[in-house]
Amino acid sequence: MSNLKASTREKLMGVSTATLATLLFKRGLRNQFIQNVQRLSVSTQNMVGEAFTLRYMPAREDRNGIEVFQNRAHPQRKAIEECPKGAVLVIDSRKDARAASAGGILVGRLMAKGAAGVVTDGGFRDSAEIAVLGIPAYHQRPSAPTNLTHHEAIDINVPIGCGDAPVFPGDVIVGDGDGVIVLPAHLADELAEQAWEMTKFEDFVTAAVASGRSILGLYPATDPQTMQDFEVWKKQNNR
Repeated sequence: MSNLKASTREKLMGVSTATLATLLFKRGLRNQFIQNVQRLSVSTQNMVGEAFTLRYMPAREDRNGIEVFQNRAHPQRKAIEECPKGAVLVIDSRKDARAASAGGILVGRLMAKGAAGVVTDGGFRDSAEIAVLGIPAYHQRPSAPTNLTHHEAIDINVPIGCGDAPVFPGDVIVGDGDGVIVLPAHLADELAEQAWEMTKFEDFVTAAVASGRSILGLYPATDPQTMQDFEVWKKQNNR
């Protein structure tokens, strides 16, 4: 059962990973952005959901023949089938894209089950198919070889590292055009509210700069007039 509030999810759908990264930085959290992944899907909507994790380790040849996929308890298959509706499957592939973390059929199954997205610090095969499925998907780069070539799926829903970011099951994952950021579960509600308010201010600043205003005293708002103007802008724009 999801612990992510609907109101928190809605707010996070409308804010950027850049804004969230700034708020995390202010709290001393500097390692929450998943490094070297990019959005594969053509959708421009944010990816928001709680983390459900899959961990790979280096494959040993005598353990990873193609027949292992016949085992219904295989951790990769279990992760796909057990990932809850509304969750994001986060895959620790040790930043190794020499073999695929998953392919189009498995990602399609995630979409059919209602997952909110999928991210790996490795690569996906069938990347062109995944791109148009409609489910948010992030990876390092396309990779055709089967995961068994270099990866052994070893555990699900445990703490992992993905692109150098720590991910604990239940953390809130947010993805946009810049990439993917991990919000500690206990901070998600507060960060969503703060990001929502910060986004309003950033929209005001963007409009002010576009009209010719200097950023000095505006961003950051060290000039008292800035906040007065912001309040007027909010009323004028129903924000």
